[in-house]
Amino acid sequence: MAKVAGMASRLVRGTAIGCGVAALVGGGVGFAVGEPVTQADIPPPRTLPKDLCVKIGDVSSLLPKASAGPVAMIQGGTSDVTCQAGTSRAKVRAYTSASVSVTVTPYGGQDAGAGNTPFTPAQVAKRTFTRSPLKSYDKDRPYPTKVSRTESGLAGESWKVRALVQHADIVVLVEYTANPIDGDSAQKAALALADRAIWESK
Repeated sequence: MAKVAGMASRLVRGTAIGCGVAALVGGGVGFAVGEPVTQADIPPPRTLPKDLCVKIGDVSSLLPKASAGPVAMIQGGTSDVTCQAGTSRAKVRAYTSASVSVTVTPYGGQDAGAGNTPFTPAQVAKRTFTRSPLKSYDKDRPYPTKVSRTESGLAGESWKVRALVQHADIVVLVEYTANPIDGDSAQKAALALADRAIWESK
């Protein structure tokens, strides 16, 4: 009788272990095959503030002598927001031109294919940032950053700086052109503006 009971006990344990393994395997197979991903499974891009450009603030320091008071950028776009401001020689003699553009792009999730968990908004933003051809710039930066600088003019007095910054699901592109200006000063101004845009987009 004891022998039968022992066999029954081992059978129960074996069945339980077998069921547990089957459940694990089944779960793995189920994840691999997966249920169809629906739109509800993919997070949409966040909605940026309607007054984002106002929140970013005054950019008069990037447009020297363009105005006696604060200069607010003009906002455009819906999902992606672009803020712009500029001056021309007709308005300011010291500069042939000075313009600044800030594009803030929030990313949503993305389908990763059958059986795979959708990419998160942050993963999509990071991938977009990584694929940018701009060169990485990591010196004392709070966020992943890439920068390009283009010099022009007979004495190198004109610079165009492009700064790309990524934080979580947000990617910001700042394009700043001015003449005359020092390249390092133009870059510093563009990076500071990008950081402001990231902060106000949170």
